[in-house]
Amino acid sequence: MQGADTDAVADALESGDALPGSGGFAGELDGTLLRDVLGRYPLFVERTVSDRERLDPEQWSHDPTALADPRSFPAGHIRDDNGTRQRWSFPSPDPFSDRETAIKRVRAVVETSIDAVDTDSLAIAFSGGVDSALLAARLDAPLYVAGFPDSHDVEAARSAADLLGTEVRVVELTHDAIERAVPEIAHATGRTNAMAVQIALPLYLAAERVAADGFDRLALGQGADELFGGYAKVAKAPEDPRVEADTVRGAQREVIGSLPDQLERDVLALRAAGVEPVTPLLHDRVVDAALRLDGDLLVDGETRKVALRAAARHSLPGEIANRDKKAAQYGSLAARELDRLARQAGYKRRMDDHVTQYVESLVE
Repeated sequence: MQGADTDAVADALESGDALPGSGGFAGELDGTLLRDVLGRYPLFVERTVSDRERLDPEQWSHDPTALADPRSFPAGHIRDDNGTRQRWSFPSPDPFSDRETAIKRVRAVVETSIDAVDTDSLAIAFSGGVDSALLAARLDAPLYVAGFPDSHDVEAARSAADLLGTEVRVVELTHDAIERAVPEIAHATGRTNAMAVQIALPLYLAAERVAADGFDRLALGQGADELFGGYAKVAKAPEDPRVEADTVRGAQREVIGSLPDQLERDVLALRAAGVEPVTPLLHDRVVDAALRLDGDLLVDGETRKVALRAAARHSLPGEIANRDKKAAQYGSLAARELDRLARQAGYKRRMDDHVTQYVESLVE
């Protein structure tokens, strides 16, 4: 079992509580295979085994490369002698009664979760945005950012580190590093689509440097955008065609549902680079508070992550708490330069999904 201890998992299995106060779990417990509702730990089974067939230890793994034909075990599900079925789903709690109560609760759960992190052999992935800056302000650990020299993330991380009175170690990305890392990421994650590889690239290359420097755990601000309304498609609901929901709060729940697939990719990439991810903003207590936020505490006009930013002002300078950030693949310029490499190799933009075709050529 990875994640929560077996007693806590057993209680969650019996009660059906989707947010029992853990940081996630996945594995086998007394003959039952299970994975928490957010999918915070990867879990795979052999594709060729039917849902009614009993699994033995050789037919499931946390590492897809250990199986002949792996398929992801769905988050929130269990598998026992009665087959595979859903055990947990996201709750639908009532919103907080008022704005002040909501922000106080968000502040309490975020600070509690971050402060509980053991800093032994820990580094922090730092982009200079509010999510990673909260980790940097409250944890005594070195900061790392990955990006090309002229990238937004490198500049933002350096300026935020100055405001926090600390330093950030820059992992400068290069074309050679990208070409080497792409097949390694594809092998570890089982994914070759352009977006998945672009997102994983700066994480993977930063994590390699972290591991080389002697750290084996990497803290990340993962989950904050999904939980607290950080995406444009959430802010623009229901007009944005990328979400089906007709409210901001509904769109928030929709993007939270995408977390298991994203976390699986990132955890596998980081482990392949030699570190174990640490994600305090994905603790159950934080998820529970986020699900209780009204739409105007997620998005207010042009401001996203309203409640999180308000809570963060107790730990951060206002300039950082209010700062917008770019997605890692764009802020690091990894997406731009992978596209450039694809075109230089003859995979032109007029071709269908040209960057994915380039990735697949490197894997081959």
